[in-house]
Amino acid sequence: MSDSNSEYIRSWLDAENWQRFPENLYAPIGYTLEAGGKHLRPTLLLMSNALLGGNVNASVRGAAMAVELFHNFTLLHDDVMDRAPMRRGRPTVYKRWNDNTAILSGDQMMIEAYRRLEQVEPQYLPEVLRLFGQMATGVCEGQQLDMDMETMRLTELNRRNAIDDYITMIERKTAYLIAYSLRLGAVLAGAEESDSQALYDFGIALGLAFQLQDDMLDVYGDPKTFGKQIGGDIAEGKKTFLTLCAYQNANPEQKALLVSTLEDSTLSRQDKYDRVRQLYDSLHVRQMTEEKIQYYTDSALKALDSVNADAELKQPLRQLAARMSERQY
Repeated sequence: MSDSNSEYIRSWLDAENWQRFPENLYAPIGYTLEAGGKHLRPTLLLMSNALLGGNVNASVRGAAMAVELFHNFTLLHDDVMDRAPMRRGRPTVYKRWNDNTAILSGDQMMIEAYRRLEQVEPQYLPEVLRLFGQMATGVCEGQQLDMDMETMRLTELNRRNAIDDYITMIERKTAYLIAYSLRLGAVLAGAEESDSQALYDFGIALGLAFQLQDDMLDVYGDPKTFGKQIGGDIAEGKKTFLTLCAYQNANPEQKALLVSTLEDSTLSRQDKYDRVRQLYDSLHVRQMTEEKIQYYTDSALKALDSVNADAELKQPLRQLAARMSERQY
């Protein structure tokens, strides 16, 4: 991600004034946005726009801010649903305030996201609104699929397409926002539909690799660089790619051990993490996950190659894809 893109986004966020009335509605928004983060989605929007000959104008700024605000809205609600205590190295909004504040401030962030789209030029606005609506619906569908999966016992997912179901879920919940950010940047550059679609395909594959890397870091990451406690998915009994791979490849004894460990409420967080990680290690789950991350990274680069633009101009996106597949945070 180029320094200039990061500077644009940071300056736009810094220019926002969240010292509004009522304070307890807007202060959590400011608290969330000042924490930083990777600003991946607006950065991708700027990069795709620049790749296809666009420039940073009011339309691009509005759309970039919209996707950043929308992304952070989903985090506020996700943290409540997941009971996550930390985000970006700080207490989550519901921990610092309360559940109701996190929900309502998140709702306001979504409204603020749509308000930023008012800056989009009239000739692009219908298409931008259509795409943004598709993205928002897909993210909500992904979250519901996630919750549906979490209500099922691991033994109920003992079927061949459980991993495919998981990929479908993270495609909507995580990859959609990345892919649509790229597509919005292309639309605002007046791109051909083929190039817009290719960048969308690049984003879907990139988003899948990103989420699988996130799954892996929750088990194998360093809390100092990851920004939150590791082992959260295991503590909550979440069915991640790693869990499903382990269950699919385990023998009956290992399956029983995995299920009993994840469902044992008497175990401490650390004991549960240690047992599950040992099982993952014995089944080579990390290696399988890394191979899948590489598969989606390669798919992303293949889609990027089909974009009708100079190879040199595509290099920043190629480098970003490589960094994302190797990130430790």
